[in-house]
Amino acid sequence: MKTAISLIAVLPALCAALISSQCVAAEPSAAPADSFSFVVLPDTQGYVSDKNAFYFESEVNWILDNREKQKIVFVSHVGDIVDEYESNEQWEVARRNMLRLLGKLPFGFSVGNHDMLSGGDSRKFQETFPASLFEKQPWYGGQIKNNADSYQLITAGGMDFLILHLECNAPDDVLEWADNVLEEHADRRAMITTHMYLGPRDRPRVSRDFYDAPKGRMRWHKTQGKQGNTPQQMWEKCFRKHRNLFLICCGDQSRTQAMHRTVRGDHGNPVHECLSDYRGGFLRIYRFAPKDDRISVMTYSPQQQKLCDGTKIVPDIDRHQFVLDYEMGKR
Repeated sequence: MKTAISLIAVLPALCAALISSQCVAAEPSAAPADSFSFVVLPDTQGYVSDKNAFYFESEVNWILDNREKQKIVFVSHVGDIVDEYESNEQWEVARRNMLRLLGKLPFGFSVGNHDMLSGGDSRKFQETFPASLFEKQPWYGGQIKNNADSYQLITAGGMDFLILHLECNAPDDVLEWADNVLEEHADRRAMITTHMYLGPRDRPRVSRDFYDAPKGRMRWHKTQGKQGNTPQQMWEKCFRKHRNLFLICCGDQSRTQAMHRTVRGDHGNPVHECLSDYRGGFLRIYRFAPKDDRISVMTYSPQQQKLCDGTKIVPDIDRHQFVLDYEMGKR
């Protein structure tokens, strides 16, 4: 018989009990007074059809309904916002749902490979979510390419954060811009969301490679033509150089679905790399507990009203519910 777990099980102090159990049947507990949360939306490309749009709506409903209970301070979308780039109907579903956050919570997007043409043209995204929508928001730091790449500035728990959103396989000029943003805000704690990052290390040759081949930072790319950088190149050319970087979030690989690991940048700073690309309405909650120097990561489905206790692709619960160590005192 599967073991039911109380709400408190997702807290850092009892995380070991959670990840050793076989079942999670509860919603996330209320965030303690001294904590705050980021929510990361995995690829919504499956939620923009008339049939499945309720998933998108339920995720945004949950965020808005729980922003105080979960102390949500930011929402990040990993990209593949839509499935079919040319579908005006799908972009309208995405716009209708995401813009419900405007004026209520800071948020940003990474442009995925489904949100652009193969050469990197993301005109449809730029028309749907142009920079002009966000320029008057106090948390909106800046952008290039009409919001295809953007950054946001927030303060939570007495800490200043920079959240940088980069398009899939960002070319060199975008990485140069990102370098400048990270250097200009070197006094802030930096998080990057980009679409394609973790998954099969080498380009799959057969379908099973997406599931079975060695996984890690990917050494191949999908978009931007010859100008596109692989995730490994993005790390080497830009990410590793910045001592304030602590978290990279990505999606893209539904056949890897969930993965996390910790590496070190050039300055010895731990960088947590986290992939989430679920179907069935699962989102990610990153709950920061400054007093404990930990981030509790919870994977939750508003539609199913349950924390993820494993999937067919990734049965281990500790790939969906886990804790990241992160020093939140003086750096």
